Amino acid sequence: VAQLARDRILTGALPAGTRLDLDAITKEFATSRTPVREALLELSYDGLVRVAPRSGITVIGMSPQDVLDSFTILGVLTGQAAAWAAERVTDDGIARLRELATDLQSNFVFHREIHRAAHSRRLMAQIRQAVRVVPSNFFAMFPEHEHNALEEHQALVSALADRDADKARDIAERHVLDAGRSLADWLAQADIGSTTNHTGH
Repeated sequence: VAQLARDRILTGALPAGTRLDLDAITKEFATSRTPVREALLELSYDGLVRVAPRSGITVIGMSPQDVLDSFTILGVLTGQAAAWAAERVTDDGIARLRELATDLQSNFVFHREIHRAAHSRRLMAQIRQAVRVVPSNFFAMFPEHEHNALEEHQALVSALADRDADKARDIAERHVLDAGRSLADWLAQADIGSTTNHTGH
């Protein structure tokens, strides 16, 4: 429930100011109120919704600038992970990453393996929190990123194999920032469209 609701907020399907009906969500997901309440609480911790005693649950959402800020933070973290991975990854780890780099279905696993190769529990914890700003349906929304992602994955593996920490950092950080710019532009266009529709009525 939390992931689906998060995706809708991050992609603008649930825009800022939208009131969320607990009973309607419970009915849509055919579940009880408890998991829905827990999901909404999780979203409130992420700063995506506001839970107030009288006004209920309201979407705070993400502005295009919020998205750019969030992806910049994520980019710095993933860049550091790639730099440390270049220094610490094993030869077996490189071989595993080469296999994963050719398959976009393995995108999540590919990035997780790089983060693990950095051998930093603290950094992993920070990335797990920061990555929540990425919609789970990102590639479905932006299919043009698929080809670029595979090329960048292979370039990143080459940098890791060369133990080039600076290059690995640059590729990983740019990879995330490009995605953030696409999502921010999408939200800006969606906002313009909704404003136009609203003023047209």
